[in-house]
Amino acid sequence: MTDPIRPQPGILDIALYEGGKAVVAGVANVVKLSSNENPAGPSDKAKEAFLRSVHQIHRYPSTDHASLRHAIAETHGLDAGRVICGAGSDEIIHFLCQAYAGPKDEVVFTEHGFLMYRISAMAAGATPVEVAERDRTTDVDAILKACNRRTKLVFIANPNNPTGTMISPSEVERLAEGLPSQAILVLDGAYAEFVEGYDGGAGLVERRQNVVMTRSFSKIYGLGGLRVGWGYGPRSIIDVLNRIRGPFNLSSTQQEAAEAAVRDQDYVIRCRAENAKMRQWLALALAELGVPSDTSMGNFILARFANPAEAEACDAHLQAQGLLVRRVSGYKLPQCLRITIGDESSCRRVAHAIGQFKGMK
Repeated sequence: MTDPIRPQPGILDIALYEGGKAVVAGVANVVKLSSNENPAGPSDKAKEAFLRSVHQIHRYPSTDHASLRHAIAETHGLDAGRVICGAGSDEIIHFLCQAYAGPKDEVVFTEHGFLMYRISAMAAGATPVEVAERDRTTDVDAILKACNRRTKLVFIANPNNPTGTMISPSEVERLAEGLPSQAILVLDGAYAEFVEGYDGGAGLVERRQNVVMTRSFSKIYGLGGLRVGWGYGPRSIIDVLNRIRGPFNLSSTQQEAAEAAVRDQDYVIRCRAENAKMRQWLALALAELGVPSDTSMGNFILARFANPAEAEACDAHLQAQGLLVRRVSGYKLPQCLRITIGDESSCRRVAHAIGQFKGMK
Protein backbone atom coordinates (compact mmCIF):
# COMPACT_ATOMS: atom_id res chain seq x y z
CA MET A 1 0.00 0.00 0.00
CA THR A 2 1.34 3.44 -0.94
CA ASP A 3 1.95 5.83 1.94
CA PRO A 4 -0.52 8.71 1.43
CA ILE A 5 1.75 11.12 3.33
CA ARG A 6 4.37 12.23 0.84
CA PRO A 7 6.76 15.19 0.67
CA GLN A 8 6.84 17.54 -2.28
CA PRO A 9 8.28 16.05 -5.51
CA GLY A 10 12.07 16.07 -5.55
CA ILE A 11 12.61 16.27 -1.79
CA LEU A 12 13.50 12.59 -1.43
CA ASP A 13 15.99 12.96 -4.29
CA ILE A 14 18.12 15.34 -2.21
CA ALA A 15 21.30 13.73 -0.92
CA LEU A 16 21.91 14.52 2.75
CA TYR A 17 24.64 17.09 3.37
CA GLU A 18 27.63 15.66 5.23
CA GLY A 19 29.79 18.00 7.26
CA GLY A 20 33.49 17.61 7.93
CA LYS A 21 34.42 14.68 10.12
CA ALA A 22 35.05 15.56 13.77
CA VAL A 23 35.92 12.22 15.44
CA VAL A 24 37.81 9.02 14.69
CA ALA A 25 36.94 5.85 16.57
CA GLY A 26 39.75 4.87 18.91
CA VAL A 27 41.75 8.07 18.40
CA ALA A 28 41.83 10.76 21.09
CA ASN A 29 42.81 14.42 20.78
CA VAL A 30 42.20 14.69 17.06
CA VAL A 31 43.11 17.79 15.06
CA LYS A 32 40.06 18.83 13.03
CA LEU A 33 41.01 20.32 9.68
CA SER A 34 37.87 19.29 7.83
CA SER A 35 35.46 22.23 8.15
CA ASN A 36 37.50 25.37 7.35
CA GLU A 37 37.22 26.69 10.89
CA ASN A 38 39.44 29.45 12.24
CA PRO A 39 42.03 27.71 14.47
CA ALA A 40 42.22 30.85 16.63
CA GLY A 41 38.50 30.78 17.31
CA PRO A 42 36.50 34.02 17.75
CA SER A 43 37.95 37.28 19.02
CA ASP A 44 37.97 38.02 22.74
CA LYS A 45 35.42 40.78 22.12
CA ALA A 46 33.01 38.32 20.51
CA LYS A 47 33.46 35.88 23.40
CA GLU A 48 32.81 38.63 25.93
CA ALA A 49 29.60 39.62 24.11
CA PHE A 50 28.52 35.98 24.09
CA LEU A 51 28.98 35.73 27.86
CA ARG A 52 27.14 38.99 28.54
CA SER A 53 24.17 37.82 26.51
CA VAL A 54 23.31 35.18 29.12
CA HIS A 55 21.68 37.85 31.30
CA GLN A 56 18.99 38.51 28.68
CA ILE A 57 18.26 35.04 27.30
CA HIS A 58 14.78 35.09 28.81
CA ARG A 59 13.92 37.95 26.44
CA TYR A 60 12.87 37.49 22.83
CA PRO A 61 15.53 38.70 20.38
CA SER A 62 15.26 41.64 18.02
CA THR A 63 13.26 40.68 14.96
CA ASP A 64 14.85 43.25 12.63
CA HIS A 65 18.49 42.65 13.64
CA ALA A 66 18.92 46.44 13.49
CA SER A 67 22.02 46.70 15.67
CA LEU A 68 23.85 43.91 13.84
CA ARG A 69 22.82 45.21 10.42
CA HIS A 70 24.10 48.68 11.26
CA ALA A 71 27.40 47.25 12.53
CA ILE A 72 27.82 45.31 9.28
CA ALA A 73 26.91 48.39 7.24
CA GLU A 74 29.29 50.69 9.13
CA THR A 75 32.16 48.22 8.85
CA HIS A 76 31.77 47.62 5.12
CA GLY A 77 30.38 50.98 4.00
CA LEU A 78 26.96 49.61 3.06
CA ASP A 79 23.30 50.60 3.41
CA ALA A 80 21.93 48.90 6.54
CA GLY A 81 18.46 48.84 4.98
CA ARG A 82 19.73 46.46 2.31
CA VAL A 83 21.36 43.96 4.72
CA ILE A 84 19.55 40.76 5.73
CA CYS A 85 20.78 38.39 8.45
CA GLY A 86 20.29 34.65 8.65
CA ALA A 87 21.29 31.44 10.41
CA GLY A 88 24.49 31.17 8.40
CA SER A 89 24.70 32.28 4.79
CA ASP A 90 23.07 28.90 4.05
CA GLU A 91 19.76 30.36 5.17
CA ILE A 92 20.10 33.34 2.83
CA ILE A 93 20.79 30.91 -0.04
CA HIS A 94 17.68 28.97 0.95
CA PHE A 95 15.58 32.17 1.07
CA LEU A 96 16.70 33.09 -2.43
CA CYS A 97 15.71 29.72 -3.85
CA GLN A 98 12.42 29.70 -1.97
CA ALA A 99 11.53 33.20 -3.14
CA TYR A 100 12.76 33.17 -6.73
CA ALA A 101 12.87 29.58 -8.01
CA GLY A 102 10.25 26.88 -8.32
CA PRO A 103 8.94 24.16 -10.62
CA LYS A 104 10.08 24.62 -14.26
CA ASP A 105 12.72 27.15 -13.15
CA GLU A 106 16.47 26.47 -13.25
CA VAL A 107 19.23 27.28 -10.75
CA VAL A 108 22.76 27.35 -12.17
CA PHE A 109 26.01 26.66 -10.30
CA THR A 110 29.45 25.24 -11.06
CA GLU A 111 30.42 21.58 -10.86
CA HIS A 112 32.62 22.01 -7.77
CA GLY A 113 30.34 24.56 -6.08
CA PHE A 114 28.90 24.50 -2.56
CA LEU A 115 26.51 21.57 -2.13
CA MET A 116 23.77 23.78 -0.63
CA TYR A 117 23.09 25.37 -4.03
CA ARG A 118 21.75 22.07 -5.35
CA ILE A 119 19.96 21.20 -2.11
CA SER A 120 18.17 24.55 -1.81
CA ALA A 121 17.21 24.53 -5.50
CA MET A 122 15.68 21.06 -5.23
CA ALA A 123 13.92 21.94 -1.99
CA ALA A 124 12.19 24.76 -3.88
CA GLY A 125 11.17 22.38 -6.67
CA ALA A 126 13.54 23.98 -9.18
CA THR A 127 15.89 22.14 -11.52
CA PRO A 128 19.60 22.30 -10.59
CA VAL A 129 21.91 22.96 -13.55
CA GLU A 130 25.56 22.11 -13.04
CA VAL A 131 28.14 23.83 -15.26
CA ALA A 132 31.67 22.58 -15.90
CA GLU A 133 34.61 24.52 -14.49
CA ARG A 134 37.91 25.13 -16.28
CA ASP A 135 40.85 23.73 -14.31
CA ARG A 136 38.78 23.86 -11.10
CA THR A 137 37.96 27.53 -11.71
CA THR A 138 34.62 29.19 -12.51
CA ASP A 139 34.12 29.46 -16.28
CA VAL A 140 32.01 32.55 -17.04
CA ASP A 141 31.45 31.61 -20.69
CA ALA A 142 30.20 28.14 -19.72
CA ILE A 143 27.78 29.64 -17.21
CA LEU A 144 26.39 32.14 -19.73
CA LYS A 145 25.95 29.37 -22.28
CA ALA A 146 23.93 27.34 -19.74
CA CYS A 147 21.52 30.20 -19.02
CA ASN A 148 18.16 30.56 -20.74
CA ARG A 149 14.66 31.91 -20.15
CA ARG A 150 14.13 29.39 -17.30
CA THR A 151 17.21 30.51 -15.37
CA LYS A 152 16.25 32.32 -12.16
CA LEU A 153 19.39 32.13 -10.01
CA VAL A 154 23.11 31.73 -10.72
CA PHE A 155 25.36 30.91 -7.75
CA ILE A 156 29.12 31.30 -7.69
CA ALA A 157 31.41 31.24 -4.67
CA ASN A 158 34.35 33.60 -5.06
CA PRO A 159 36.74 32.38 -3.66
CA ASN A 160 35.27 28.95 -4.32
CA ASN A 161 34.98 26.08 -1.87
CA PRO A 162 36.47 23.45 -2.05
CA THR A 163 38.86 24.53 -4.81
CA GLY A 164 40.08 27.81 -3.29
CA THR A 165 40.23 29.38 -6.75
CA MET A 166 38.89 32.82 -7.60
CA ILE A 167 37.92 34.81 -10.70
CA SER A 168 38.60 38.52 -11.13
CA PRO A 169 36.06 41.26 -10.38
CA SER A 170 35.95 42.07 -14.10
CA GLU A 171 34.95 38.50 -14.90
CA VAL A 172 32.25 38.59 -12.23
CA GLU A 173 30.92 41.82 -13.73
CA ARG A 174 30.95 40.29 -17.22
CA LEU A 175 28.86 37.44 -15.86
CA ALA A 176 26.35 39.81 -14.24
CA GLU A 177 26.02 41.80 -17.45
CA GLY A 178 25.49 38.71 -19.60
CA LEU A 179 22.71 37.05 -17.58
CA PRO A 180 19.12 36.90 -18.83
CA SER A 181 17.03 39.79 -17.51
CA GLN A 182 15.03 37.60 -15.10
CA ALA A 183 18.09 35.99 -13.45
CA ILE A 184 19.82 36.97 -10.20
CA LEU A 185 23.57 36.48 -9.74
CA VAL A 186 24.38 35.39 -6.18
CA LEU A 187 27.98 35.95 -5.07
CA ASP A 188 28.80 33.64 -2.17
CA GLY A 189 31.49 35.46 -0.21
CA ALA A 190 31.95 33.06 2.72
CA TYR A 191 35.72 33.31 2.23
CA ALA A 192 35.89 36.94 1.04
CA GLU A 193 37.58 38.18 4.22
CA PHE A 194 40.64 36.02 3.49
CA VAL A 195 41.37 38.13 0.38
CA GLU A 196 42.96 41.45 1.33
CA GLY A 197 41.22 44.44 -0.24
CA TYR A 198 38.36 42.39 -1.68
CA ASP A 199 34.79 43.62 -1.09
CA GLY A 200 33.10 40.31 -1.86
CA GLY A 201 31.18 41.91 -4.70
CA ALA A 202 29.58 44.72 -2.67
CA GLY A 203 30.55 47.34 -5.25
CA LEU A 204 28.88 45.32 -7.99
CA VAL A 205 25.73 45.01 -5.88
CA GLU A 206 25.67 48.81 -5.61
CA ARG A 207 25.94 49.25 -9.38
CA ARG A 208 23.43 46.64 -10.50
CA GLN A 209 19.90 45.40 -9.75
CA ASN A 210 20.54 41.71 -10.46
CA VAL A 211 23.31 40.89 -7.97
CA VAL A 212 23.11 39.69 -4.34
CA MET A 213 26.10 39.03 -2.08
CA THR A 214 26.14 36.57 0.83
CA ARG A 215 28.69 36.52 3.64
CA SER A 216 29.42 34.41 6.72
CA PHE A 217 30.56 34.75 10.34
CA SER A 218 31.54 31.06 10.40
CA LYS A 219 34.98 31.31 8.80
CA ILE A 220 37.41 34.12 9.61
CA TYR A 221 35.24 35.36 12.51
CA GLY A 222 35.34 31.94 14.17
CA LEU A 223 31.61 31.76 14.95
CA GLY A 224 30.72 28.56 13.11
CA GLY A 225 29.02 27.14 16.17
CA LEU A 226 26.64 30.12 16.37
CA ARG A 227 25.47 30.03 12.72
CA VAL A 228 25.29 33.65 11.61
CA GLY A 229 25.40 34.93 8.04
CA TRP A 230 24.19 37.92 6.07
CA GLY A 231 23.30 39.09 2.61
CA TYR A 232 23.35 42.38 0.72
CA GLY A 233 21.36 43.21 -2.38
CA PRO A 234 18.92 45.52 -4.11
CA ARG A 235 16.29 46.84 -1.72
CA SER A 236 13.47 45.15 -3.68
CA ILE A 237 15.09 41.70 -3.36
CA ILE A 238 15.94 42.11 0.32
CA ASP A 239 12.33 43.15 0.95
CA VAL A 240 11.14 39.91 -0.64
CA LEU A 241 13.54 37.79 1.41
CA ASN A 242 12.47 39.45 4.66
CA ARG A 243 8.87 38.46 3.92
CA ILE A 244 9.77 34.76 4.22
CA ARG A 245 12.40 35.10 6.94
CA GLY A 246 11.24 33.85 10.32
CA PRO A 247 10.91 36.79 12.75
CA PHE A 248 13.17 35.16 15.36
CA ASN A 249 15.65 33.37 13.09
CA LEU A 250 18.61 34.74 15.08
CA SER A 251 18.88 34.66 18.86
CA SER A 252 20.09 37.60 20.90
CA THR A 253 23.31 35.71 21.58
CA GLN A 254 23.96 35.22 17.87
CA GLN A 255 23.30 38.86 17.10
CA GLU A 256 25.41 40.28 19.94
CA ALA A 257 28.41 38.01 19.37
CA ALA A 258 28.35 38.70 15.63
CA GLU A 259 28.12 42.45 16.16
CA ALA A 260 31.14 42.40 18.45
CA ALA A 261 33.01 40.22 15.95
CA VAL A 262 32.39 42.43 12.92
CA ARG A 263 33.43 45.53 14.83
CA ASP A 264 36.77 43.93 15.75
CA GLN A 265 38.48 44.30 12.38
CA ASP A 266 41.95 44.31 13.95
CA TYR A 267 41.35 40.66 14.80
CA VAL A 268 40.27 39.93 11.21
CA ILE A 269 43.47 41.50 9.88
CA ARG A 270 45.63 39.38 12.19
CA CYS A 271 43.78 36.17 11.28
CA ARG A 272 44.02 36.92 7.56
CA ALA A 273 47.77 37.49 7.78
CA GLU A 274 48.40 34.33 9.79
CA ASN A 275 46.22 32.27 7.44
CA ALA A 276 48.07 33.57 4.36
CA LYS A 277 51.45 32.75 5.92
CA MET A 278 50.56 29.18 6.88
CA ARG A 279 48.59 28.56 3.66
CA GLN A 280 51.65 29.41 1.60
CA TRP A 281 53.89 27.30 3.82
CA LEU A 282 51.64 24.23 3.64
CA ALA A 283 51.09 24.50 -0.12
CA LEU A 284 54.85 24.67 -0.74
CA ALA A 285 55.59 21.85 1.71
CA LEU A 286 53.09 19.53 0.02
CA ALA A 287 54.24 20.53 -3.47
CA GLU A 288 57.77 19.42 -2.51
CA LEU A 289 56.25 16.05 -1.60
CA GLY A 290 54.63 15.74 -5.02
CA VAL A 291 51.17 16.84 -3.87
CA PRO A 292 50.17 19.93 -5.88
CA SER A 293 47.33 22.39 -5.24
CA ASP A 294 45.89 25.39 -7.05
CA THR A 295 46.60 28.83 -5.62
CA SER A 296 44.02 29.12 -2.85
CA MET A 297 42.45 32.37 -1.70
CA GLY A 298 40.56 30.79 1.21
CA ASN A 299 41.59 29.21 4.51
CA PHE A 300 42.24 25.79 3.01
CA ILE A 301 44.07 24.12 0.17
CA LEU A 302 42.82 21.43 -2.19
CA ALA A 303 45.57 18.81 -2.26
CA ARG A 304 45.60 16.75 -5.47
CA PHE A 305 46.74 13.13 -5.57
CA ALA A 306 47.43 10.80 -8.48
CA ASN A 307 44.02 9.12 -8.29
CA PRO A 308 41.07 8.53 -5.92
CA ALA A 309 42.69 5.45 -4.39
CA GLU A 310 45.78 7.41 -3.34
CA ALA A 311 43.67 10.23 -1.88
CA GLU A 312 41.60 7.72 0.10
CA ALA A 313 44.69 5.91 1.37
CA CYS A 314 46.31 9.19 2.43
CA ASP A 315 43.15 10.20 4.25
CA ALA A 316 43.15 6.89 6.13
CA HIS A 317 46.79 7.45 7.11
CA LEU A 318 46.02 10.97 8.34
CA GLN A 319 43.07 9.72 10.38
CA ALA A 320 45.29 7.13 12.04
CA GLN A 321 47.52 10.03 13.08
CA GLY A 322 44.52 11.91 14.50
CA LEU A 323 44.42 14.41 11.61
CA LEU A 324 40.99 14.97 10.08
CA VAL A 325 40.77 16.52 6.61
CA ARG A 326 37.89 16.54 4.13
CA ARG A 327 37.31 14.05 1.35
CA VAL A 328 35.60 15.87 -1.49
CA SER A 329 34.30 13.13 -3.74
CA GLY A 330 30.84 14.64 -3.20
CA TYR A 331 32.17 17.71 -5.01
CA LYS A 332 33.32 15.51 -7.91
CA LEU A 333 36.93 15.70 -6.78
CA PRO A 334 37.59 12.13 -5.57
CA GLN A 335 41.34 12.45 -6.19
CA CYS A 336 41.61 15.40 -3.78
CA LEU A 337 41.62 16.17 -0.08
CA ARG A 338 40.62 19.60 1.24
CA ILE A 339 42.85 20.61 4.14
CA THR A 340 41.91 23.51 6.41
CA ILE A 341 44.77 25.83 7.32
CA GLY A 342 45.24 25.25 11.02
CA ASP A 343 47.80 26.74 13.38
CA GLU A 344 51.51 26.23 12.70
CA SER A 345 51.70 23.02 14.73
CA SER A 346 48.76 21.48 12.87
CA CYS A 347 50.13 22.42 9.46
CA ARG A 348 53.51 20.93 10.29
CA ARG A 349 51.88 17.74 11.54
CA VAL A 350 49.88 17.39 8.33
CA ALA A 351 52.93 17.94 6.13
CA HIS A 352 54.95 15.45 8.16
CA ALA A 353 52.18 12.81 8.02
CA ILE A 354 51.71 13.21 4.25
CA GLY A 355 55.50 12.94 3.87
CA GLN A 356 55.34 9.67 5.82
CA PHE A 357 52.55 8.43 3.59
CA LYS A 358 54.40 9.25 0.38
CA GLY A 359 57.53 7.59 1.75
CA MET A 360 55.63 4.35 2.43
CA LYS A 361 54.63 3.94 -1.22
